[in-house]
Amino acid sequence: MVMTIDVHVRDLRYFVTVAEELHFTRAAERLYVSQPALSKQVRALERQLGTELLRRDPRGVTLTEAGAALLPYARRVLAAWSEGAAALEAARAAARGTLVVGMSTSPGRGGLLPAIRSRFTAAHPDSVLRLRQVSWEDPTAGLADGGSDVAFVWLPLPDADRYGWTVVAEEPRLVALPVTHPLASRAEIDFADLLDEPFLALPESAGPLRDHWLALDERGGRAPRVGAEVAGTEETYEALVAGLGVCLVAAGNAPLVSLGGVVTRPVRGLSPSRYALAWRREDEGRALVRGYAEVCRAAGGR
Repeated sequence: MVMTIDVHVRDLRYFVTVAEELHFTRAAERLYVSQPALSKQVRALERQLGTELLRRDPRGVTLTEAGAALLPYARRVLAAWSEGAAALEAARAAARGTLVVGMSTSPGRGGLLPAIRSRFTAAHPDSVLRLRQVSWEDPTAGLADGGSDVAFVWLPLPDADRYGWTVVAEEPRLVALPVTHPLASRAEIDFADLLDEPFLALPESAGPLRDHWLALDERGGRAPRVGAEVAGTEETYEALVAGLGVCLVAAGNAPLVSLGGVVTRPVRGLSPSRYALAWRREDEGRALVRGYAEVCRAAGGR
């Protein structure tokens, strides 16, 4: 008998991560979800499949025979899905008259994106704009792998010589911290008072951008303490609420993390952040790339 069950890719990713860590708490930290939520989803997957995949006992977690049998196939599904998503993005980008705009967080900032879209569509009525959301693990927001034609990025970029850019916003760096933190009661904080705090950091793949948000240039050679790595806005908020560390955010992004239990404060002694539209230098001659950069400058008042 052939078993036909529709399983979510997310649930397979959860199972594979627990199987690799053999520890629910460590797996939850890798996935940036709570341990109870992870355990609940894995149990739901086991119920759906009608078999136990992971054996839990006081000594830890082990794979059952069924779990060990499923693991290599689950890994193949995840790898195939990742390849399929990349192929889909490449096909979209190859479509004539299509400009793929990468970003890791929405530009926001007073309706900048709708203003750019309106001006661009008026100037290029036959073109199609596609927005591509990219993890913070890629500081180029898809430019490096070719999945994006232009991208809203934070400076500095790795391999900066490969790219051209125009700055669309220059904003102070604020510190985000739990409302219960001793420094949260201050109206403004000296960066010197943050030097010994654990910081949330971008993944190491972010290169110089990780260093920028850890404020390495302002630390006087003192290495930062990294409390956790984050690769998205939700992960950042959850890590802040959990007390894993503080983090620097651009003023324009403060509302994304200033939710229940988290506040942002100005910081003395930090240079500002720069948000830019970037493109590969080899594409500067493309009409759509050049046109998008021009309307971006106009919409941003530059």
